[in-house]
Amino acid sequence: MARVELRQLRYFVAVAEELNFGRAAERLLIAGPSLSQQIKALERDLGVRLFDRDRRKVSLTPAGAALLPHTRALLDRADDLRQRAGRLSGSQAVRLGYVNWLPPDLTSRTAAVAQVHVDAWVAPSHTQAARVADGSLDLAVCWVRSEDLERLGLQARLIGADRLYAVARGGGSSTAPDVAASDTDVLIDEDVTSWASWNVYGEEFARATGARTVHISDGAITGPAFFDHVRRCTRPVVNSPKGQTNPLPPDLVRREIVAPKPYWTWSLVRRESENRAGVLAVVDALCDGIGDLGIGAPDAWLPAGDPHALPG
Repeated sequence: MARVELRQLRYFVAVAEELNFGRAAERLLIAGPSLSQQIKALERDLGVRLFDRDRRKVSLTPAGAALLPHTRALLDRADDLRQRAGRLSGSQAVRLGYVNWLPPDLTSRTAAVAQVHVDAWVAPSHTQAARVADGSLDLAVCWVRSEDLERLGLQARLIGADRLYAVARGGGSSTAPDVAASDTDVLIDEDVTSWASWNVYGEEFARATGARTVHISDGAITGPAFFDHVRRCTRPVVNSPKGQTNPLPPDLVRREIVAPKPYWTWSLVRRESENRAGVLAVVDALCDGIGDLGIGAPDAWLPAGDPHALPG
């Protein structure tokens, strides 16, 4: 039997689905006579007649009907092979945005599957999620709620999680006692453009645990001004994910929050309609094997709308 080409098999499937050579040719963007010649060549190479055709209609022969599902399966396997090869080539550029945190091993984990370009515009979570939705970014590491994903047509996978802690007065000690969530303060800033996600998180944390909200207007959710607020507050203040790595002044101390332990999740978000092999390969490379990062523990706390919260 002569060599059968994949394009001829695609032509066969198109004609079988349309049962009209003219419509199939339009769908395949080739000339009608060329399509007819290719189908005849395929029938000759296979040694069977695939279609009965006359001036009025086209129909599958019993042999054509029997071969059609096997042909579709073969084409599916060929497409899968092409996608896998694309993931291994590392040639596709993927635009990735973030807020303030990225996996430390991002480059080593993605180098073999795509060229990841980290976007220079560092923006709040809700902005980065919206940029993925409108196509300005392919992926973003950000904090999202399930309702955000549904509204924007996005999907999310867990890529990281920060266990939040409190900062309190009382430096000079290497250890400090844990503090109950109900005995903490959480800062809420009136700048909803910059701090929308944190404000949503903080307010729900206060409602759920009994923590006290303290409203501010100076953007001091993090940075040196945050420490000034800690000095003014009478209770430990919940530290935001943007302040997780900031060194503490000597007069302040870190205290672990318990009963419950609050976690902030980082999601890797993409469009629901995304089907490019390189983008999907980056998602798998960064998220496969992550585990639950502690958020599945009985005493862990996540907002009700967190897409990674366990049911119940």
